[in-house]
Amino acid sequence: MNKPLRRIAIFCGLLVLALLIRDNWLQYVQADELRTDTANRRVNIERYATPRGDIIVDGNPITGSVKSKTGDFEYKRTYKDGAMWAPVTGYASQAFGANQIEKIEDGILTGNDDRLFFRNTLDMITGKKKQGGNVITTLNGAAQKAAFEGLGAKKGAVAAIDPKTGAILALASTPSYDPSTIAGNSLTTDSKAWEKLKKENNPDDPMLNRALRETYPPGSTFKVVTAAAALENGLVPDADTKTKSPDPWIMPGTTTELPNEGNIPCKNATLRDALKVSCNTVFGKVGADLGNEKMLEEAKKFGFGSEQFTPIRSSSSVFSDDMNTSQTALSSIGQYNTAATPLQMAMVASAVANDGTLMKPYMVSELSTHNLDVIEHTDPEKLSQPLSKENAQVLQSMMETVIKPGGTGTRAAIDGVTVGGKTGTAQHGVDNSEKPYAWFISYAKLSDGSSPVAVAVVVEDGSANRGDISGGGLAAPIARDVMKAVIDSKK
Repeated sequence: MNKPLRRIAIFCGLLVLALLIRDNWLQYVQADELRTDTANRRVNIERYATPRGDIIVDGNPITGSVKSKTGDFEYKRTYKDGAMWAPVTGYASQAFGANQIEKIEDGILTGNDDRLFFRNTLDMITGKKKQGGNVITTLNGAAQKAAFEGLGAKKGAVAAIDPKTGAILALASTPSYDPSTIAGNSLTTDSKAWEKLKKENNPDDPMLNRALRETYPPGSTFKVVTAAAALENGLVPDADTKTKSPDPWIMPGTTTELPNEGNIPCKNATLRDALKVSCNTVFGKVGADLGNEKMLEEAKKFGFGSEQFTPIRSSSSVFSDDMNTSQTALSSIGQYNTAATPLQMAMVASAVANDGTLMKPYMVSELSTHNLDVIEHTDPEKLSQPLSKENAQVLQSMMETVIKPGGTGTRAAIDGVTVGGKTGTAQHGVDNSEKPYAWFISYAKLSDGSSPVAVAVVVEDGSANRGDISGGGLAAPIARDVMKAVIDSKK
């Protein structure tokens, strides 16, 4: 073979070798990546070729599937009371993908999860189509309805937890949206609905899960954490010893007085009385006396500074680690840089109600096959111990005083039930120019000593008169109705 022909042969051989390497790379190395790539239309055709499994509440599905009228996606998702359940389910859309439980548990719902392999194989042998599995939640339908209807047209959120287990019983956020309106891929209906829901086109941001993803200044509800820190660190011996708290009190390093709301008896008040009428001076001074480090340590025990995975991710709540004494005082009454999600503040009430033990919050009880064979079960898990049993019971007695006549949370009272709570009216905006947020956290205790529910409610009510906005006025009745719904459902 002459030299030019040999060079051509070698070059052609290299091309064949490159082709073989590329072919094997695609078939073996990148096979799974290409098979599951969302840009591969076959992925979505296969995902919507059969009905999705369901998300279950109280034994009943809150989702469904119907035949698509157009296109090559055979089925599309439907939702029962979609706007009420959107903070739990999220959406599954042929055009826009999925989020929240619909995304996190997509493998189970589509039937593609490896744990469904045996069931799918049996179905294939018997000639049945592949079917998705179910996600069984911990949610209480009556509590969710009470939360959603209680918020109504107001902007806000509710989170309710079973203190004993950490199971989430309600998770409401308003304004909301119906995921059914974006479940298909129609340019004339689904795409237009999607555009209307996007934050840049809708300042109310109805797709924001305020119960998990929005952090607010918690206002005076944070005084429960400050009271816990005072008891745990021995700053005060009990709930009924007078504190050394002048009124007015000038914050250290400043010439600024920390004001109380209205003419309330806060001078040297006991912790119990200070929580009952919500004294800023008492709890601000407690935070200043304890210092940033001890306050931060207690806040972290309640869950501040950590994301929660329910399995939907909850934003991390904030208590800063680099504050001076006066900033610590302000943060200890839930202002300055302190910020919390509604779930976080429900966790605070839950830990107090559960004798000081904080359980990890979760909302998926089980994953199952379509015929309800259990694939995975969630067991309750202890998250932390923010305070001792003895101090938790002291704090319970203090929070229960808030609900009694003369306290700020009387509108949360339930006949025949012991209720503990704390109101909050959180200032925000430049120089507190915006209308405040109304907060309420609480728990209910039955005659047998058990506590089936702890609740946090926040209301952003731009339509209310500023003077009418308070945790006791706007938020407490919602919390009461949610707690009552849980109690009634257990009868």
